[in-house]
This record gives sequence, C-alpha cells and structure tokens, in this order.
Amino acid sequence: MRAARRAVAIIIFLGATVSAAAEIQDGLTLRVDPSTIYADVALSWTAGAAGPYTVYRATGGAPEAIPSNALGTTDLEAWTDAPPAGGIFFYRVTAQPVWKRDVTQAPVDPQSSAIIANLAAAGGFGNGRLQIDFSIVVLTADASTPYKTFTPTSDFYTPDCDQAPVPVPVGGAVEGEAGYSCVHDGDCHLIVADPQTHQRYEMWRADITNGVFRGGCLAIWNLNRVYPPSGRGDQCTSADAAGLPIAPLLFTADELQAGTIDHAIRFILPNSRMQAGVFVHPATHAGAPSGQGMPPYGARFRLRANYPLLTLPDEGSRIIARAMQKYGMILADGGNIALTAADDRFTTAKWSSVLPSGSTGLAAIHVNDFDMIDAGSRITLTYDCVRNP
Repeated sequence: MRAARRAVAIIIFLGATVSAAAEIQDGLTLRVDPSTIYADVALSWTAGAAGPYTVYRATGGAPEAIPSNALGTTDLEAWTDAPPAGGIFFYRVTAQPVWKRDVTQAPVDPQSSAIIANLAAAGGFGNGRLQIDFSIVVLTADASTPYKTFTPTSDFYTPDCDQAPVPVPVGGAVEGEAGYSCVHDGDCHLIVADPQTHQRYEMWRADITNGVFRGGCLAIWNLNRVYPPSGRGDQCTSADAAGLPIAPLLFTADELQAGTIDHAIRFILPNSRMQAGVFVHPATHAGAPSGQGMPPYGARFRLRANYPLLTLPDEGSRIIARAMQKYGMILADGGNIALTAADDRFTTAKWSSVLPSGSTGLAAIHVNDFDMIDAGSRITLTYDCVRNP
C-alpha cells in the first residue's frame, strides 16, 4: 500500500484574529475555526478511519508527521490549540493505519461462527496447522542505492500496477532466493523502502538475471500517507492479491527481540478456503478464491482472549499470539503457510534465538481459537480497478 491518511488545513493567526480553513484528503476532513476561548484554535475532523488521531502543527508549510511537530494524540475527533501570537500555522491530523488498530473490543462478524466452522471442516489453515513462513526479504535503500527500470511481464496489470524505476540495494534478494534472480519460480517478492523519498516499493514476481530486470505488479506506497479503506483503489491488486501492502503486516525477529508486535499480521489460506466472488476492506481485490461459506479476502481474525498462552513453547510464540489477540491477522493472499514473517538476514536479531520453536511453534493454535471480527459489507469482485488519486 502507499502508507498514511492525513488532512491538512491552514490557519492564519494574527494577534487574536483566526480565519477558518478546511481541507479534505483521503477521507479525513479537517476543519480549523476560532475557539470559544479567546485566541485559541478549535480543530475538528471527520474520518473514515478510527482513531487514535495525532495532531501536528508547523509554521513553514504542511507539517511532517514527526515527533517535533506533534501536539498530541486523542481518540476524539476534536482538539483545541493555543498557538503563539502572530503568523500562519499549518495543521495536520493523521489516523492510525488499519493494521495498527487495536481490535481487542471490536465486534464479531455476524457470520463469524459459521465461517469458522466451515473453515475448520475444510481442514483449517493450509497444511492443517498454523505455520510460519520466514522467506520475504525487506530491504532499505540509502543515498547510494541505484534505481533500475524494469520490463513488465504478464504478471503486470494496468491500471492496478505502477511502472517506475525501483531502488535495488547492492547485496539484496527477492523472496525465497539468495539474490535477485528468481530461479525457483516462486512469488519472488521484491520489497524496498527508501526513507529519503518516503516511498516503499513492493513488486510481485521480480527477477533480475544477467543485468536484465523483469517484473510483475509493482505497488509504490507513500509512507507519509494513511490510505482510505479503499487503499490504492477498489478492485485494484498490488504485490499481494488482496491489494494490501505487504511489509507493514510482516513481523520480524527484531520485534520479538523487543518483546512486542504492534500491528496486525499477514495471513493466507488455500484458494478453496476463501469466499469466492467478494472481498472486504481493507482488501481492495481478491486473487482466485473458490470457496463457499468461507472468509473473504481482507477478513480479520482475532485470537480468543482466553487462549492459554503459557502452553505455547517459548516467549517468541507468546509474543506473536498476543499480537493476534490485540491486532489480529488480515487475510491477504492464497497459499498454504498461514503466517508470514520477514527473513532475518538483514535484521539484528535472528529467528533461531528469538523463536526457538521455529515455524511450527504456533501449531497448537487452531482455526476454532479465532473469531472473525465484523468485516462490514461484502464487496463484489469485478477486477475493474479504479485507482485512487
């Protein structure tokens, strides 16, 4: 996905005079007005996304969403500020990305019980157990990283995908490979974040062999943006079949070393165990689901609060389980290995140290241990992508 949702409004504050302003962006409408308190400023907003919200202020243009510009965080849709006298002030309000939202108290979907029962009867997770895949590599570019153009393959779809030069760090690799050559004909995801441009590049079926760069669908995500429920656009795919970003949903060895995962986790199911013909937000697309009475693409599962965590084999497994209780896991693609973690070759911590139980440490957790939280309206799958601005 491109990354964050925000609205920006400008307020002119000369002495005690406040002029109102409003702006709409990505579904969040911010309005700035004079407060009922002398010389204060009243901010209010409406949003398609749930809080908490962070309010930022700057004087030199739209404020960057960085700590030095932050006024504070609130669960309300209002804020009162007392800026210094004189000058022109710019405000920004951002909502949490969907994968960062605490779903501990979120209501259960009306179809949850039936869907979970059907999924269990069909065999549950792929391979019959909750297993972890550690093969997706997440890379970071720096000022010296070259950008390379690529030739689209038949896995590139218009208008869903982006065609632009991609940063390719020296010594990196695509998913499941030792380098950039897709020799085993797998998904070969290439994921590179460039902190300088505030963009993340995610490509499906990337292959750089003998200096020739060929690639499937590329999705460029803006890291300064929280996307609306329709992401990059309804009916649009990305480097993942659900149209979602991949990197924010991967958990890492460094997170386990730190003792917490503060986001939802990517999970996948076999095509026959996903509902045919529909998806739900935050997904904007579906691959080739063929099941009936099954979870739709974009479904969010939450591990039951009373799951006996102490029965899991190590603290690493318990950290992952706690994340599934608080943030859940989001159905993003088709396949057999349910959970996706980041490869540890470029992380400080290593999986062998933080998760001794390895890929099967969560195997005792079954589909029946989850609820599907309220997914809202099912959206009919048409594959007619309309990109958001």
